[in-house]
Amino acid sequence: MPKVLIVDDDANLTFLLKKMLEMEPEDFEVHVVRRGGQALEAAQSSQPDLIMVDYNLNDMHGTDLIKQIRADAYLASTPVILASGLDVEHEALQAGANRFLLKPFEDPGELAAIILQLIG
Repeated sequence: MPKVLIVDDDANLTFLLKKMLEMEPEDFEVHVVRRGGQALEAAQSSQPDLIMVDYNLNDMHGTDLIKQIRADAYLASTPVILASGLDVEHEALQAGANRFLLKPFEDPGELAAIILQLIG
């Protein structure tokens, strides 16, 4: 069962993403945190296979969180997806994201396939 940590302050979006991934045949285990400041602790305790980060969080930019993840010895190799309604792909990849996704997500199956591809 692949574990995903979603870091996003949009409660409606995270609810839908969580339900969508849990309904996939791979039966994802999804954890959600709403603030970037909670993400490292949540990731260390839940040990996700992948972290999905929003670009515009309440307390920081997603790219700053990705840099923190990459600097953490335990989490540095965890695949990270940065998602945004803005086209910030270059910034996301420079910060250390493995993949950038433009919101809104059109195809739930495609998101699951991307996650599975990244966690190998």
